[in-house]
Amino acid sequence: MFVDEVIVKLYAGNGGDGCTSFRREKCEPMGGPDGGNGGRGASIIFVGDRNLKTLVDLRYHKIIKGDKGINGKGSNKYGANREDIRINVPLGTTVVDEDTGLVVADIVNDKQEVVVAKGGRGGRGNRAFATHDDPAPGFSEKGEPGEERIVKCELKLIAEVGLIGLPSVGKSTILGMISGCHPKVAAYHFTTLSPNIGVVKLKDERVFTMADLPGLIEGASEGVGLGHKFLKHASRTKILAHVIDMGASEGRDPIEDYKIICDEIRKYDEKLYKKQGVIIANKMDLPNAKENLEKFKKTYPELEVFEISAALNEGLESLLKRLADILDETPDNALYEADELEGHVLYKFKEEIPFNITKVDDHWVLKGEAIEKLFKMTRIENEEAAMRFARKLRGMGVDEELERLGAKRGDEVEIMDYIFVFKE
Repeated sequence: MFVDEVIVKLYAGNGGDGCTSFRREKCEPMGGPDGGNGGRGASIIFVGDRNLKTLVDLRYHKIIKGDKGINGKGSNKYGANREDIRINVPLGTTVVDEDTGLVVADIVNDKQEVVVAKGGRGGRGNRAFATHDDPAPGFSEKGEPGEERIVKCELKLIAEVGLIGLPSVGKSTILGMISGCHPKVAAYHFTTLSPNIGVVKLKDERVFTMADLPGLIEGASEGVGLGHKFLKHASRTKILAHVIDMGASEGRDPIEDYKIICDEIRKYDEKLYKKQGVIIANKMDLPNAKENLEKFKKTYPELEVFEISAALNEGLESLLKRLADILDETPDNALYEADELEGHVLYKFKEEIPFNITKVDDHWVLKGEAIEKLFKMTRIENEEAAMRFARKLRGMGVDEELERLGAKRGDEVEIMDYIFVFKE
């Protein structure tokens, strides 16, 4: 089964909790803190696998959860880290965060590993908080929450040449004649229900990959027919090879056919429309093909046209040589712009204030990823831990911002589901 799009919920493992413990032995009544740190939670890592051709395995794993790190113990015993979860995906898989729309990973190399959801670090035991001023802290940290996210995995096949065109123009036949790929063909529309990739090897030893993309029809960019599901597979190609039934075997107009395909590609993606293209005038063995080709060239004199008959294996050698020449001259271009990548955007805006304060009715609401993570790691029922939490907020500028907004001492401040009093 060919599956090229799956939405998955990822829950990386939380870190193990740190331990609050004191050494108490017969000869060491004041031995000091000896609580160990918790272990790291399991991260979820996607790994490129050249042997996979579909995302069908992920289709049956809609929720993936990592294990929580082992808690720390007394006697300075650290908790163990959990083993990361590795998910194999086919080359060409793009991972997009559903909430932000940003690209988390674009996996194009075999064995390439990308941490998609990071496991939480282990909480620190009370020994880690011991200082000269406070040699016996009575608190420890909870483990850091693991990253949670919903991602869309899209497979965009890696091929250098993409064969596109209306149904039944001969794309699969061409691919079958020039490569080791043998796609199913028949005398009816939409024989091809999934993309096929073939490896083309020329006599001069040059090699490239070619994809046969299922037929487009008018309205494909808006979801009509099957072709819209496969337009994304053309995004990685360097060359778009438009296959046109120049013999008009089904009574269509080759000029109108080309216009329909170009319009659909432009509506779908302007960058894809601007890729270098060639015209493959197929079925030149049919009676009206020469006449139709002459009209086509007069309408589109700027286009590079190759006359072939895939059924009779005529004209394919010169076509392949020209495609290889174009590939040699065409540089590799990045599939995504910098502002579409999560890493670039997070780095660009990391200096922004890490929290937001609003007034709701008679109290203040404090939100922010960093603050909420700190709160989840704090044993708030422990007085020492609560005081440390308050100092951390003050150091982040929360007190100053509350005062600037008009908060008074004694006002209530809500963080997640808890209410605190704003005071000295």
